Amino acid sequence: METKENSRGVSVIQKYCDLLPNTSGVYRMIGPEDEILYIGKAKNLKKRVSNYKNYRRLSNRIKRMIELTTEMEFVNTRTESEALLLESNLIKKYRPRYNILLRDDKSFPYILVTNEHDYPRILKFRGSLKNKSEYYGPFASVSSVDFTLSMLQKIFLLRSCSDSVFASRTRPCMLYQIKRCSAPCVGVIGKAEYDKLLGQARAFLNGDSQGIQKELALEMEELSATLDFEAAALIRDRIKALTNVQSTQGLESKNLKNADLIAIAIESGQACIQVFFVRAGRNYGNRVYYPSQTTGSRPKDIMEAFLGQFYSRHLPPKIILLNEPVDQKNVLEDALSSRVDYAVKLECPKRGAKRQMIQFVEENSRNAIARRLADRTSQQILFKGLAAKLGLSKVPNRIEIYDNSHISGSYPVGAMVVAGPEGFQKNSYRKYNIKTRNNFSVALNNDDYGMMAEVLTRRLKKAKPVNSSNQSDYSWPDLIIVDGGLGQLSAAQSVFDSMAISNIDLIAVAKGPKRNAGEEKIFMTGRDPVILDNKDPVLYFIQRLRDEAHRFAIGSHRKRREKNLQKSPLDSIDGIGKMRKRQLLNHFGSAKVVSEASLQDLEAVEGISRSIAKKIYYWFRPDS
Repeated sequence: METKENSRGVSVIQKYCDLLPNTSGVYRMIGPEDEILYIGKAKNLKKRVSNYKNYRRLSNRIKRMIELTTEMEFVNTRTESEALLLESNLIKKYRPRYNILLRDDKSFPYILVTNEHDYPRILKFRGSLKNKSEYYGPFASVSSVDFTLSMLQKIFLLRSCSDSVFASRTRPCMLYQIKRCSAPCVGVIGKAEYDKLLGQARAFLNGDSQGIQKELALEMEELSATLDFEAAALIRDRIKALTNVQSTQGLESKNLKNADLIAIAIESGQACIQVFFVRAGRNYGNRVYYPSQTTGSRPKDIMEAFLGQFYSRHLPPKIILLNEPVDQKNVLEDALSSRVDYAVKLECPKRGAKRQMIQFVEENSRNAIARRLADRTSQQILFKGLAAKLGLSKVPNRIEIYDNSHISGSYPVGAMVVAGPEGFQKNSYRKYNIKTRNNFSVALNNDDYGMMAEVLTRRLKKAKPVNSSNQSDYSWPDLIIVDGGLGQLSAAQSVFDSMAISNIDLIAVAKGPKRNAGEEKIFMTGRDPVILDNKDPVLYFIQRLRDEAHRFAIGSHRKRREKNLQKSPLDSIDGIGKMRKRQLLNHFGSAKVVSEASLQDLEAVEGISRSIAKKIYYWFRPDS
């Protein structure tokens, strides 16, 4: 059925179609308030955009988008693969609400081998990859990196300390005592021996664990032959650790050294995509994704959108195995290959070992989506029960829970966690560092109510009502829960009153007289407190929400405190950035030694000019 709104949207599209070229490019649908509704790519812009005029053949999601479209923007590209890369980057930047979106796309951890030092260190790394160092990964989780690092230290005895600690050591550290480091910092091992260990570690990370095992076995035999049984026993322990690593690897394939295995499954309108990482012939773990805005889309279209967005952030391996073929295979291969210095191939195996592996990944996707749908059903029942038991104005779709954390007013942090029909939405969590106004901090006065009022005010000023055309991470909540009693409820209600908010339910959850779980009182403005039975599932649900907010608040406070404690006096000196700070610490070993250094010693540091040396020298000697 054609309405005035969709007719207007189609006429907007028609206006642009008449002017578009028959070239590749990227287009953007723009709605009210200049909101970017949708970003798409095309081999032929004129043909692709003209398809939107066939309104009746479009999905409901795209029909809604057209109804809101008021204008369009275009960028011409030289090739279709260039258009795909640009589309992926723009989607990642603007996150339009009518695109299929990859959610929770956090960076993956890697193992990093530094090359700036004579004795390279090995450590966990997360961030943008730079050319100077060596990276091994990605790993699907921090725990899998930690396990591998632990094994590498046990087998190859490589250093993990910072360069400043390395420079300041005068005797071996505890890691040497427990046989997790070879102590190159104090000369226990020379450069040639360390380089040999480093070469073995590199070979192991590149998949040659069997070759390393043979090499170590030969070394152990030679030591035994010379009656050096103590050294031979150390080699034996390293071989045992290496064998343990080999036995814990699953999904191993000798014929598949470096590949990503990606499978999609769809059930009840929900799409699930699993990604398994195989590196050096070993399974480095897996990640699961639930793309949004997939209703009515074909599996191959969802897969194509996923690949474009996923590999706009992560470097692709040489081989990517899929359970669902994509229409634009060649375009995707060209686009992905342009990001690396090798050819990337997309394969959809039909038989053999690769087919068995991708079926295993697909089965994992189906199991994950079944669990998610079961959890969603349970969650919806709890949401309805919560609304009924507490007499809320509606069944909530988005619940926000707030808590504060500080120690006698120091390093105060307010925390917000979010729960929805699919569980906790961790990508929507927010922390708020409590601010100081007019040289007075509500935190320093231990004013918990003032802290809560500040956090809620800052949060709700950024929120947008559900009927706003510009949806964002700051969506309008249906229910707000604050941790505390009548005082916290009153503080939150005062914020609601000052901002004329009346369409959000508000409750405060206070523990019982002895602060025991199960004796909570639930406070609501203008009503008697509610006490639920201590075996009521709704009470368990409320406790879980509150405990998650408490956990996040404490964790955020601890991170803020630790960050402050780790600050160096060098951070306060004008003109001393990260690079100069690192050079000073590498040269002197600690900030204390820097503070005692002479002008001549400071000038001797690479990158420290005479004027900078004077700044440092006199900063530590204000009376000079």
